[in-house]
Amino acid sequence: MGKDQFEAGLEVRRDVLGADYVNKSIENADDFTRDLQQLVTEYCWGEIWTREGISRKTRSIINLAMLSALNRPHELKLHVRGALRNGVTKDEIKEILLQSAIYCGVPAAIDGFRVAQEIINIENE
Repeated sequence: MGKDQFEAGLEVRRDVLGADYVNKSIENADDFTRDLQQLVTEYCWGEIWTREGISRKTRSIINLAMLSALNRPHELKLHVRGALRNGVTKDEIKEILLQSAIYCGVPAAIDGFRVAQEIINIENE
């Protein structure tokens, strides 16, 4: 890993989460958070999201399910937006969250629906 992985990760991260959000995250990094931004961009986005084994759409679907299971609404919000950019439909998001109700619990699914609906409504404006 290194500069090439960071640059590759930055490109994918911007494509999925939006350049404004990512640029703001990088620009707002300080001495405390800069290393985390570097790690996330290189390792998560540059090493994993650039792999060819599965599509970005599939990665988004997996992320929605895992973030629902982990009850991480802030990250879920980001990844709902990214999933829509990666071709996951509103109906597919609904099905993912319904599936999570069974395996992760109804409270997690309710929160997931709440977060997803907020983003879907914004994206539809």
